[in-house]
Amino acid sequence: MAEAKRIAVLGAGPMGLSCAYDLVRQGHRVTVYEADDRIGGMSASFDFGGLEIERYYHFICATDHALFRLLEELGLSHALKWADTRMGFYYRGRLYEWGRPDRLLLFPHLSLIAKLRYALHVFYAKGIKDWRKLDKLEATAWLRRWVGVEAYEVLWRSLFELKFFEHARSLSAAWIGTRIQRVARSRKSIFQERLGTLDGGSETLLKAIEARILAGGGTIRLKSRVQEVVVEDGRAAGVRVSGAVERHDAFISTVPLPYVTRLVPALPEDERRRVAAIDNIAVACVILKLRRAVSPYFWMNITDPEILIPGVIEYSNLHPYRDAHILYAPYYMPKTHPNYRRPDEELIAEVKGYLRRINPDFSEGWVLAAKVSRYEFAQTICTPGFYDALPPMRSALPGFFMADTSYYYPEDRSIAESVAVGRRLAELVGT
Repeated sequence: MAEAKRIAVLGAGPMGLSCAYDLVRQGHRVTVYEADDRIGGMSASFDFGGLEIERYYHFICATDHALFRLLEELGLSHALKWADTRMGFYYRGRLYEWGRPDRLLLFPHLSLIAKLRYALHVFYAKGIKDWRKLDKLEATAWLRRWVGVEAYEVLWRSLFELKFFEHARSLSAAWIGTRIQRVARSRKSIFQERLGTLDGGSETLLKAIEARILAGGGTIRLKSRVQEVVVEDGRAAGVRVSGAVERHDAFISTVPLPYVTRLVPALPEDERRRVAAIDNIAVACVILKLRRAVSPYFWMNITDPEILIPGVIEYSNLHPYRDAHILYAPYYMPKTHPNYRRPDEELIAEVKGYLRRINPDFSEGWVLAAKVSRYEFAQTICTPGFYDALPPMRSALPGFFMADTSYYYPEDRSIAESVAVGRRLAELVGT
């Protein structure tokens, strides 16, 4: 075993916690610094009218092997529950069932050729093993080439534009391809999608990792915002917290990359430049606690000129709650977009109006509670050539390491990818 080090981990989301857990197991003395008053980051829970739910929705796919291995280590495999789920597609004022070949054939707004091209593309993406050949291709051009202009206009264009706005044609084909593949591979059959959750939500996993860190002698400090990574004699030497410098041998940042350039004034210029070039999409996510379900679908894509969100996620159709239904309606946009600063009440009222369009029976009386969660770094804009755009996890500044959700690329945002990247960081630092 390598000599024990004093190691600081910045951020107590799933990535930071997974990293700290592995480092503690290696015998290192680990301190996790978290600015929030709770662990979990985007997967943290909150009290929503007496119900503990997550700030943002998460689900598990059959390909999330890094998560499965960690659950087994923690004795939590029994907490993983699978459910048969359904997908909807709201198009021009009508709700259609989606995600099945028979429903695709019955969809009246595409020609038979367009339907066949769309299905062929899904099967092709499902089988891709090496995404590097698609890394430098632009996503919308790649999709149009495969599915054709007709299917792209009906099924894809609005989704890109309502999530990425002016960045809609600045995305890597590898990035969108892995999203198609992840869901396509999480099926029992071509007719049945299957997704997973944890009993108790992500909090079950977070608390288990936290307990292992503490039992191994690690420390987790909440409401402890790191102000600076202090550099002495050309290497990272300490963190400044509440004005005082605390010394460690190594420093691992799992906070969003845009914070790193402020936290580490001595970051090498090449890494600073590469970090500054990476942009993110923000989210203002409306969460509703309802008496009834709006639809039978877990995930609903929306392509309708009267609705300015790309979809809704009825989480209770995957993870049932007693006497309530939970729905997430995310507004994705650049944080500079005027909608990001709109009052919560306006966004909530707008979503209620959308739900009345989707289900005319919906009424104000269905709503038991409402909230908006906002986050500036919800989705990295993974441009063509993103493999080469990312700075290395091991910085040229000795003793400093970094990663955030950008390093999932080309994979989708998920707890499993957080775990995988956190463990890669621990392996880099601890050996």
